[in-house]
Amino acid sequence: MTTTLDPEKLQTALDAVHHAGMPGIFAEVRDDGEIWRSAAGFADIATRRPVTADMRHRVGSISKAFTAAAVLQQVENDEIALDTPIGHYLPRLVPGERGAAITVRMLLNHTSGLADYLPQAFPSLAASPPLSETTPKSFDDNRFRKFPPTELIEMGVSAPATRAPGETPGVYSNTNYLLLCQLLELVSGTSAEKCITRNIIERAGLRGTELPTGPYINGPHSHHYEVWFGMIDPPRDYSVYDMSWVGPAASLISTVTDLNRFFGLLLDGEIISRSSLTQMQRTVPVISFEGKTIDYGLGLHKRTVPGHGIHWGHDGSVWGGGALSMTSADGIRQLSLAVNLQRWNRFGSLPQPHPIDNALEAFTQLALRR
Repeated sequence: MTTTLDPEKLQTALDAVHHAGMPGIFAEVRDDGEIWRSAAGFADIATRRPVTADMRHRVGSISKAFTAAAVLQQVENDEIALDTPIGHYLPRLVPGERGAAITVRMLLNHTSGLADYLPQAFPSLAASPPLSETTPKSFDDNRFRKFPPTELIEMGVSAPATRAPGETPGVYSNTNYLLLCQLLELVSGTSAEKCITRNIIERAGLRGTELPTGPYINGPHSHHYEVWFGMIDPPRDYSVYDMSWVGPAASLISTVTDLNRFFGLLLDGEIISRSSLTQMQRTVPVISFEGKTIDYGLGLHKRTVPGHGIHWGHDGSVWGGGALSMTSADGIRQLSLAVNLQRWNRFGSLPQPHPIDNALEAFTQLALRR
């Protein structure tokens, strides 16, 4: 077997992310059966406890790939139809003309036009651009708040629409995926957390992965340091946090090993059928939270690595924690990584470049190239 994994180069590039200012980073790269797994930096800045590659971590919106797969399973069971209006299933949550115009597919690929509820749930983040006018006060105000999902959905549905239903580019919104979780509950007769756990997490054999019901991360894990564009100094740990503010749309706890296993099985047709996977890989342009235009399918990002083809996966962030998982279209090359600092760019008139940006991109490019 030949491999393009170079442990020394990968470790040097991983170390560079830490030296650029990331407290801790850990990753797993797979290449046709070979595995490189390593870490750099600290899980706890104060004690200098090292981060390790087997740690559990909040992976944010990577959760959406799990939710989307669970929805596609219900499509295969004829319980859900992708092009049926959400108002057919959940008329009280999305009533009237909007409920009749927004389809399940539009929720999955963020072309519903429904606004994100975050500015209403976290008022200190609601200032109009620039982001320098916001404050991180809401992080602490809501650390242990239990948000009912229907309350969050109402915030998003009642806010001004970002687009007409089906219009592209779509606009990324957590409201879409909380509605999909309510749809899963309707058709499965159980909570979305239990549905996803049974049909996705357990089916894939992901022993380090869970959708939490409380504010804690069980097992070995890193602190999750938030700086909110330099406004929190020193960085504050938010690894203890009630994740009801995103629910199964972004609350997943996992490991880099489990993420690679999940996306490998998904792209191999082991979690949903090949025809369902084809639906997931039909992309449209979507504007991300960061204002970038991405190619987004049904819970999947498409990323083209110059000279190395198409990769599929997702990224995610929560307060203080971030993650990325990408798998090549042929399933041979995989990368999953986790970082324990978020919003590291400070402000001038705009967010300023930071050495972490270049170091993280360099590691990602190296890890994905065969």
